[in-house]
Amino acid sequence: MVLVNFAHPLTEEQLHQLEALTGRKVERVIAIDAQIDPQEPLAQQVVRMVDQVGFTAEEWQTLPLLIVLPSLNYSAGVLLAELHGRMGYFPSIVRLRPVAGVIPPRFEVAEVINLQAVRDAARARRSRI
Repeated sequence: MVLVNFAHPLTEEQLHQLEALTGRKVERVIAIDAQIDPQEPLAQQVVRMVDQVGFTAEEWQTLPLLIVLPSLNYSAGVLLAELHGRMGYFPSIVRLRPVAGVIPPRFEVAEVINLQAVRDAARARRSRI
């Protein structure tokens, strides 16, 4: 699978954790700088970030992708909308968590969240309301 990382670099240990959780090999990591200029419109900056990935329209729709979201909540929200538009579905994302009791701080992979499954489950709940 291809990991598109819009956050801090991942360690080899974190990549191994991802492979163990997903049962798939991380074939490639694409690191994208997600820093934004707060004085400029955000949506345009996110489009430029996603364009830097370099995928064709077909690749966005067919490659096995895993996304590490940027930490800034506004960027993450706009990024998900942009990715959904290009992919046709919500991507799976990586959630990291701090390792307890270690100095200096370290992070481990907490889970991989299938956002499309979350969306589909929410859609089913909508019909019951």
